[in-house]
Amino acid sequence: MNQIEPTYDKQYKCIKCQQVFTSKRVRSRFIKVDGYDSDFLPRYSAGSSNPLLYYIQTCPFCGFSYSEDFVSLFPPGTEVKIQTEVCDRWAERSYSGLRTAEEAISTYKLAIYCAILKQEKRITIAGLNMRLAWLYRLEANEEQEQRFLKLAIDNYLASYTNEDFRGSKISEIRVLYLIAELARRTNQNELAIQYFSKVLEQQKRSTEPKIIEMAREQWQTMRMKEKI
Repeated sequence: MNQIEPTYDKQYKCIKCQQVFTSKRVRSRFIKVDGYDSDFLPRYSAGSSNPLLYYIQTCPFCGFSYSEDFVSLFPPGTEVKIQTEVCDRWAERSYSGLRTAEEAISTYKLAIYCAILKQEKRITIAGLNMRLAWLYRLEANEEQEQRFLKLAIDNYLASYTNEDFRGSKISEIRVLYLIAELARRTNQNELAIQYFSKVLEQQKRSTEPKIIEMAREQWQTMRMKEKI
């Protein structure tokens, strides 16, 4: 009897060049989570596969890299820019097999660059930066983790200001919480307290009590440290 592998090949059609390729996905039965960090990084059990490694699809033909949060339409001028900056410079290679952390990090950096060129929503770019910071955390690379957490904050702030998170999977209260928590993790304490307070202001109308509870705990801890 054949043993079932943790990953399988999923077929994709590149939204840039329309070529068909495969990329690995992790079977749900092989994903076991022990818990979550305060910014929602899943901590996977020993022996569990990490789906974060396969969050990005990278077309082996043109190099365009994207997640399922990307929209399929290209704003005017962006396709030409991506062709020039990414596709024309692409040395054909594949990320379609099993990925190391280093290879996954490369796909995220490509996807962030493509997202910026394509003018994707700030909420999408923020999520890419945060997930890349998570990968660096798992690799114990604090310098790079801090770098990409700060970029995530900038994009979450822009998303909150222009409200481009609306219609996405992420609620307003989660955006506020992530700004606060990532600010706390990057020692931007004033910003963190300001946005934890914004979360708590919404507690009566929120449908996400766990986030309210997490924000309250962090806010109280930070306020106490300020008084010491």
